[in-house]
Amino acid sequence: MPRRRTLREKIEARIERKKDDSVFLTREFAGLGGEDQVLRALRGLVRDGKLVRLGYGVYGRAIVSRLSGEALLYSPGGFRSASREALTKLGVKWEPTESERAYNEGRSTQIPFNPVLRVKGRFSRRLRDKDLELVVVR
Repeated sequence: MPRRRTLREKIEARIERKKDDSVFLTREFAGLGGEDQVLRALRGLVRDGKLVRLGYGVYGRAIVSRLSGEALLYSPGGFRSASREALTKLGVKWEPTESERAYNEGRSTQIPFNPVLRVKGRFSRRLRDKDLELVVVR
């Protein structure tokens, strides 16, 4: 008789299937078990370095650094693209700021260190990865 997969194994399998996603919300795993069980499994994945916590209910795909041994956010565009993906998944309408548009159009050479986005509507969460934090402009 085959062994039943644990909730953690089911979450890991779902993360593996979604290769294009670098950000995951807790509600994406709600159908696999109860809320407390899912949160416990996600905390275990964060502890083992397979995910990083970016904010309340928002997790990012992670890899373990060969140099320091700590978990690093694994996103093709870094924290900037991961935060944009998280806002999109959360259903928050956003647009780049005027300074980013000026840089993309070649009118400026200054790039902000922290990612800055203009949010339309309500958004009160904080998204961060170590020392980087999403700056929200209204």
